[in-house]
Amino acid sequence: MDVDKLRNLLEGVQAGDLPVEQALDRLRTLPFDDLGYAQLDMHRALRQGMPEVVFCQGKTAEQVAGILARLWQSHDRVLGTRASVEQAAFVAERLPEARYDPMSRLITLARRALPPPAETAPYVMVASGGTADMPVAEEAAQTLEFLGQRVVRAYDVGVAGIHRLLSRTEQLLAADVIITVAGMEGALTSVVAGLVNCPVIGVPTSVGYGASFGGVAPLLTMLNSCALGVAVVNIDNGFGAAVYAHTIMRRGCGENRT
Repeated sequence: MDVDKLRNLLEGVQAGDLPVEQALDRLRTLPFDDLGYAQLDMHRALRQGMPEVVFCQGKTAEQVAGILARLWQSHDRVLGTRASVEQAAFVAERLPEARYDPMSRLITLARRALPPPAETAPYVMVASGGTADMPVAEEAAQTLEFLGQRVVRAYDVGVAGIHRLLSRTEQLLAADVIITVAGMEGALTSVVAGLVNCPVIGVPTSVGYGASFGGVAPLLTMLNSCALGVAVVNIDNGFGAAVYAHTIMRRGCGENRT
């Protein structure tokens, strides 16, 4: 149950339009709902500002559909990450409102569209080292957009051709948070953080040849950055970077860039 639904529930009781017993019935699933194969945290939107997000990878299509359907009953906006094409097709049969993007691998359900951010609104910039990093970058960018944030993308601006990155300097300097997504050696994060005065979130990806060790090499590079203001999430974790950036933006990081 999200904040708006709970507020409407309490206002209904206060106004006498909703019997107390009916209100209690709706609240019985708080703080969690046991489906047998999953225990859904129905209280998370009240605690953290966004409902539980479904990590689809490793679950059966039936489990993914069941969890999403239950969350959809109590929330106006629901998100599933790392969904396969097969899982998404199964979900679409049962939840026609669901939308799937094969690049980001996100399943989204929304009863109403959020108003688009103003062109002058503070923004998160999502920068990727190479085109091969786009699935992780899009997971981050689309998650942020789902959460109502303005996003500016800068893809394939890795350090192998640093002039590509420097051509976006004006946008980099105006950003309020920057997410850098890179595989190989992962140097993009340190270079960007050395140019700007906003928080930089590094996302190492598993893109690269054998000695990148499936993303461990860029992970260590980012963790050992000598630039200031860098935080690093797990390998390929675009979603985690997006939620971290969203948390910073909610706290008003765009109020002072000096």
